[in-house]
Amino acid sequence: MSTDPYAAPKSRVADTRSGSESFVPEGRSVAAGNGWAWVTDAWGLVKQNLGAWIVLFIICVVIVIVLSFIPLLGALALYVVTPIFMGGVMLGCEAVRKGEPMTVAHLFAGFGSNAGKLAGVGLFTLVAYIGIFVVVMAIFGFSIARMFMGGMNDPAAVAEMGLTILLAVLIVFALSIPIYMAMWFSYPLIVLNDYSVGQALKASFSACLKNIVPFLVYGIVMFVLAIVASIPLLLGWLLLGPVLLASLYTGYRDIFYTA
Repeated sequence: MSTDPYAAPKSRVADTRSGSESFVPEGRSVAAGNGWAWVTDAWGLVKQNLGAWIVLFIICVVIVIVLSFIPLLGALALYVVTPIFMGGVMLGCEAVRKGEPMTVAHLFAGFGSNAGKLAGVGLFTLVAYIGIFVVVMAIFGFSIARMFMGGMNDPAAVAEMGLTILLAVLIVFALSIPIYMAMWFSYPLIVLNDYSVGQALKASFSACLKNIVPFLVYGIVMFVLAIVASIPLLLGWLLLGPVLLASLYTGYRDIFYTA
């Protein structure tokens, strides 16, 4: 039966009666308005343990900043540990759905039995972006690739490349979209449904492809909220950051489960 794209979005996160739901292995199509519901449902999860979420988000930011200051190895470590942290967050969201509290410890819960598979998602991402780098270098030459690595500090040289830079940015953006589609739901599929790395990436990509319009709505909403959150010295991100993390879980529940 087809989904009415104009139907009012329904929350699927608050319902803890897992026995009344069916898991959809490849995901299903949902109404466009559900993109907004993912955000509101995420806030419903976050506000139950707001303090823990804020501390968790701050720890994530600090870890990213610290690793970013470590040349090369820090960047490589980020690719590997970020999916593991995301897996822990998904476990925390699942705990909240079942009536348990979200704690800061959930951030590190991904370092359990599924850590290897989560790290595999990170390695896939690293290899994929290396591939993008190679493509950009092959098309535009090493100078443009060096610019993306931060090696060009001459504003005059950058300005002179104008259109070339714009085209390169568009190509990088276009090639990055399929990567994000494959990654987006891979974390909960691995830690909550025991998918292999390949299965999770494939199912995530398929689910995102089926829901382009809801994701467009979701993207517009998050873009507007990001602007608002950035105005007061970025302090709004203390709320929006946790909502962004939780919305990945609420979208997963909506697309991969049906009552």
